[in-house]
Amino acid sequence: MQLQPDHRDEARQIANELARLARSADILPGTITQRHTRCGKPSCACHHDPPRLHGPYWHWTRKIKNKTVGRYLTQPQANESQRWIANDRRIRELLVRLEQIGIQRLEADQHHTQKKTTA
Repeated sequence: MQLQPDHRDEARQIANELARLARSADILPGTITQRHTRCGKPSCACHHDPPRLHGPYWHWTRKIKNKTVGRYLTQPQANESQRWIANDRRIRELLVRLEQIGIQRLEADQHHTQKKTTA
């Protein structure tokens, strides 16, 4: 299965970007959400109409062994972690593209092999 020149160039670019992201180690799975909450004090303003909720609180969630786990972050941690999460998503996109290239190579080789056997 030969790698086409255009796929070779794209794979090289992907490898370079993956290496850059790996060197930074700024990678974090999951999602960060901003939350506002009510407390347990009935007389608090968060229970009035209209409510003035507590927050914002930054909450990071991710999956561990198929279970969602979470942790609260400070605003600076949330700001920096957003970039790390974007890097994680980019890595996943790059891996999907590499998989697509592999599938195309396999299908092209299979098509080429079938032509040889029918000839």
